[in-house]
Amino acid sequence: MAYPRSFLGLCLASFMLVAAPLIAALAYSAWHSERLAERSRSAVFNASQAARASRTLVNRIGSLERLATLGAPGVSPDLAKVHASFRQVAQELLQLPLEEDQLAALKRTMAQEQGLYDLLTGPRSGQRGAARRQVAALAADLADNASEVLAISTRVADREVLRLRADAESVQRQLVLLVIFSTAVALALALALTRHIARPIAELDAAIRQLGGADFGQPIAVRGPDDLKTLGERLDWLRRRLVELEDEKNRFLRHLSHELKTPLTALREGAELLHDEVGGPLSASQRRVVEIMRDNSVKLQRLIEELLDYQRALHAAAALEVKSVSLQSLVQEAMRSHELAAQAKGLRIAVDAQAATVEADPEKLRSVMDNLIGNAVKFTPAGGNVAVLARSTLDEALIDVIDSGPGVPAEERDSIFDSFFRGRAKASARVEGSGLGLAIAREFVEAHGGRISVLAGERGAHFRVSLPHRKAA
Repeated sequence: MAYPRSFLGLCLASFMLVAAPLIAALAYSAWHSERLAERSRSAVFNASQAARASRTLVNRIGSLERLATLGAPGVSPDLAKVHASFRQVAQELLQLPLEEDQLAALKRTMAQEQGLYDLLTGPRSGQRGAARRQVAALAADLADNASEVLAISTRVADREVLRLRADAESVQRQLVLLVIFSTAVALALALALTRHIARPIAELDAAIRQLGGADFGQPIAVRGPDDLKTLGERLDWLRRRLVELEDEKNRFLRHLSHELKTPLTALREGAELLHDEVGGPLSASQRRVVEIMRDNSVKLQRLIEELLDYQRALHAAAALEVKSVSLQSLVQEAMRSHELAAQAKGLRIAVDAQAATVEADPEKLRSVMDNLIGNAVKFTPAGGNVAVLARSTLDEALIDVIDSGPGVPAEERDSIFDSFFRGRAKASARVEGSGLGLAIAREFVEAHGGRISVLAGERGAHFRVSLPHRKAA
């Protein structure tokens, strides 16, 4: 099925196709209604004509009977007029759609009237005796048939009403079937055209999701109207441009790492040699300068490595290897790697994890837990408390890391997950850091469709990770 040139044209064409069976059904209904109205007008006309002609014919029969009874001279002109009028009205009745018995009764009446007229106008019309008795008998029979002639109008009207009712019921059944059929056809066309219209929209959505997932390897091609094809071509251009930018960024990071690490390594080695007094003994002031150089070179190297790790973590957050992860095992493994540091500071550790599972990437979720527990151990003063809680609710899994350290000020809770942010608590505790750990943790949690936040507490820091049981598509 070919697409129109524009998406608007596609929508208009689809609307016309869906409306076509409904319009056809409406036109067919109007045509049938007009036919039914024409039949009703014809029925009313036939009934009125039958009633008028029947009454007129009965009147003419009465006139003939009176004239036949008189039998006086000078009656012949009036008799001729009544006879002519009778024949004219009878011919009008014959033009109507009469049934066979009605037609037979009318013809019989016409024959009797013609016989009576012939007797009254014949050469023996004035003779008495048998001819007079025959005239009286025909007049009596003609009078008896007057009731049958009068019943013609009623029967014609009844028959037309019945016929009209049957036609109306037939039209009603046909229209009901037509409405059902046209509605079914319209719905089928609407479903088919909806899929046809939604296909390029779905391809655009898939292309945007592909770009959002940092999957730049697959070309983007959108089928559909020209304007949507053009939009797909622009998205593919954007994909190629992002590939170029990604390559440039990676080259920049590699070059930066190489260009910084090479002189930094030489600087560290020189500081170590001076510290070991390879070039000769150092005075106390010289030793302090060398120690400052060595410490800052180590700090600079760690910052460079953390920056590179952060870039790799951002790229890794777009590609999750989701598996079924046990919260209890995850918390215990993450806590086990920090036990020595906690024991060295005399911290009291409390772990309360339910035996629940969550669909997640175990490596990235373990990185989140390592970061949160590591910060708790790092910022909690000696002899403090660290608690890790993990539980499952109906909709999500909750992991809480609570410590008795200085906590997070209320004004910093919205900024603590920003890259390179270092709050006042870190500075006061004299704990060095790059400010990237919580930023990486947030990227990993949000990649799972969850959220990480700082909760208000009376003392210490309270971090909470909320994860859906199944990652959203």
